[in-house]
Amino acid sequence: MIDETGTKLFHQSMPFTERLGVEVLEHGAQLVRSRIAWDESLCTLGGMLHGGVLMSLADATGAVCAFLNLPEGKQGTTTVESKSNFLRAVRSGHAVASARPLHAGRSFIVVETEIRDDADKLVAKVTQTQAVL
Repeated sequence: MIDETGTKLFHQSMPFTERLGVEVLEHGAQLVRSRIAWDESLCTLGGMLHGGVLMSLADATGAVCAFLNLPEGKQGTTTVESKSNFLRAVRSGHAVASARPLHAGRSFIVVETEIRDDADKLVAKVTQTQAVL
């Protein structure tokens, strides 16, 4: 089921996510889940979702997770570091990102995001650090 409020949050705060077709499945301080549908226009040769698309999905999902964990009185975050490990390709269906906070401090928020395919196989693992603004 699509989380309409979460999808609107993504699309308003990061219009690029609307262009990519990102849909939010759930959003809260402890877990943000979103997905992107496989589409030939987002693929490399061979029909695999491009790594940059997967990184965009992870970055956006992690950014919202960080935003939902901001210290009181702070306004936003920005990615200062991101590390991705790609483990398998997505050739159909959806890539589903699940982001969880690892550390929510006053200056930095660290988020870990897993991307899985429709068979629930791990596609990528991304750890990012967001500076608190």
